[in-house]
Amino acid sequence: MIWMILLGLCSGMLVALSRQLNGRLALSTSAMQSSFWNHLVGFAVLVPCALIAGSFWPAEAASAHWFAWVGGAIGVVFVASGSWLIPRLGAALTGGLLVAGQMLSSVALDLLRGVEAVLWMQLAGVALILVGVYLSRRG
Repeated sequence: MIWMILLGLCSGMLVALSRQLNGRLALSTSAMQSSFWNHLVGFAVLVPCALIAGSFWPAEAASAHWFAWVGGAIGVVFVASGSWLIPRLGAALTGGLLVAGQMLSSVALDLLRGVEAVLWMQLAGVALILVGVYLSRRG
């Protein structure tokens, strides 16, 4: 279990670093151009990784629900909006707002899927993140 926690923390750190680097690129281009290059370079890295893993196009992919394919389009919006926000709000505020948004959508998705959880505790977690974002911006 500890390695999964560390992997999650490291992934979160890489998301913040990736957004920061893409935000820098967006300053000299635009948020959409930065998003395009982010995805193109990601694709160039992903293809050999998928080929090495031996499953570039798994047989089950064709039978996936249509909405399973929307994630890539949502990723474009996520990357472009993060690239636009970071130079304007800074990495800490943007990162805090992204985490708060992720928590809100996660709680909503768990509710929709009927996952057993204590709703008030999940909402309290979201509220604490928002308070943390607010406190991080106070001088």
